[in-house]
Amino acid sequence: MAVKKFPCGTYGRQSLQFFAAPYKAPLRAFAALVFPWQEEKILLCNIGDRGWCIPSGRVEPFESSVEAVKREAQEEAGAEIECVQYIGCYKIFEKGEVRWADVYVAKVARLGEISMPEESLGRQFVTMEELPNIYYEWTELTKCVFEHAFEIMVRAKKY
Repeated sequence: MAVKKFPCGTYGRQSLQFFAAPYKAPLRAFAALVFPWQEEKILLCNIGDRGWCIPSGRVEPFESSVEAVKREAQEEAGAEIECVQYIGCYKIFEKGEVRWADVYVAKVARLGEISMPEESLGRQFVTMEELPNIYYEWTELTKCVFEHAFEIMVRAKKY
């Protein structure tokens, strides 16, 4: 099976590359992101300084990246997630420094209160077709990673 190639991207002054699973980062991830799905729709949260995006955040010293995405989904979207699956990682370059962020897909099991309302202004489910007009920073790389996440969920029938 051929390894899927993704375009390079940028976020502010950072350069980004995405590597699909089974590739694993050579260093512990400093951050983690999750694509939480429910019936072919993605759950986005409205983060004050960013806008609509998937739940994400730093991996705390005492937790794994899987634990981090579960915590971030709860804090930012009020979502309890299940069927969490690693799908790849971002390599992030900035000023000669390299950092890594693990990326997951998951199924939304249930919704409750957003536990960090000071971080998140709300949540909404959107379709893949709606994403380019809603997502805070829509790039070719973002589009390709969303499509990759969606393909994995459809193939696994996890949503």
